[in-house]
Amino acid sequence: MPLASEVLQALRLGLPEDVRVDQSVETRAASSHDTWPVATKLAALDEHPYQADAVVRLESFDQVPSVLRVASQFAVPVTVRALASSVTGQPLPVHGGIVVDVSAIPATFEVNEQNMTVTVTASMNGGELEDCLAKRGLTLGHSPQSLYRSTVGGWIATLATGQFSSFYGGIEDLVTGYVVVLATGEVVELKASPRAAMGPDLRQLFIGSEGTLGVITSVTLKVFPVQPMCLTAFALPSVEAGLEILREQALVGLRPMLLRLYDADEARHAMVDPEFASPVLFTGTCGPQALADVQMSLLTDMATKRGGRDLGPDSVQAWMGRRFDFSTVENLLASEGGYAETIEVAHNWDGIQQLYHELKQVLAPLADEVLSHFSHVYTQGTSMYMILLGKAPSNREALERLRTIWSTTMQVCLDNGAELSHHHGGGLARSPYSRRSLGSAHLVLEKVKAALDPAGILNPGKLGL
Repeated sequence: MPLASEVLQALRLGLPEDVRVDQSVETRAASSHDTWPVATKLAALDEHPYQADAVVRLESFDQVPSVLRVASQFAVPVTVRALASSVTGQPLPVHGGIVVDVSAIPATFEVNEQNMTVTVTASMNGGELEDCLAKRGLTLGHSPQSLYRSTVGGWIATLATGQFSSFYGGIEDLVTGYVVVLATGEVVELKASPRAAMGPDLRQLFIGSEGTLGVITSVTLKVFPVQPMCLTAFALPSVEAGLEILREQALVGLRPMLLRLYDADEARHAMVDPEFASPVLFTGTCGPQALADVQMSLLTDMATKRGGRDLGPDSVQAWMGRRFDFSTVENLLASEGGYAETIEVAHNWDGIQQLYHELKQVLAPLADEVLSHFSHVYTQGTSMYMILLGKAPSNREALERLRTIWSTTMQVCLDNGAELSHHHGGGLARSPYSRRSLGSAHLVLEKVKAALDPAGILNPGKLGL
């Protein structure tokens, strides 16, 4: 439905004349989709259930406070959208209102090589920033598969992590500060240089809040010198053997750059070999050569004593060259009846094996292939991906299959006491399960939301809010 005339008038008064408030049918329909496979199939069916009433394409983050003040005054929902690479429906405007498109805001960055930080506008494409840093011999250390499809601000909002998190950590470990605009228009800077103990770490409040508490406009991140890598792969007798390796290396304090344990079904894809018949562990260490070699030697010992066979670096090097490739999922989704889903969860060591086997069993009837890998490791547990690929007779049936996959996976995770998401966040996919997942802690989220966003305008319908 169109925005009320007084809302439009107030918006236009607070924005430059050339900032368009777009209410066209095409633009509103496009706001209903991101890269969540459910949203992709809805688009293929020409269905657009989560539409904005208007899309405002900002030219500067300085324009955000004005939009939010108007939205708060008239209690109009606001959802921020950048590159829409979310795979869970986070930027979709469940209750309509205004979509604030920040994707065209010019990106700038400034490197402080003494402090080893970079301060960057939240709209900057992550891959472009990484490429700019590489020219200086630096790296973000943050490398999600969506690196070239996501923005720096999106990483903070979704509590993202990257393929090399075992060495660099997740985004919560890499961010030193950021600027956020509150729902009522105030601009706040949150920082710790390099650490601060003046009360609670307020930076953590907005990391992972999915735009429900504020709009991030500028981010300061750690950067690191690019260092040489040592890579190899191990064929393993079982997933259980691989999990033992992951757990042991974490407990003894190794910091490998890369750890990816594929079950036998996904190993065939990882090795690009349909005849490959065992789980495989991709490993990588980095740093001064002597240090990288010592850590790789220790990993090799751990793998060997559990029946692992060293396959050399070639398969891992090949994966490094294609690690941003989404084509398998995209091509399948683009076909009539094709569907694909990637759901990542996490659990402690004492529950991850049962969760893996149970999900493999219950999801098997729902797809042609059910693949799994473990790729972010901690002393108390690990993340786990479930990847499903299939073909249904029609897009309508594919859509229903995707919805069943989500409900089935979430219920099994809840039954097992697992974390429902490790780094893709909640979005629309997980919002119905947020309260059960967070338990009594959801009350804290509700109270924070009420305090920071009293009109309830920011990205309603997410995180169970």
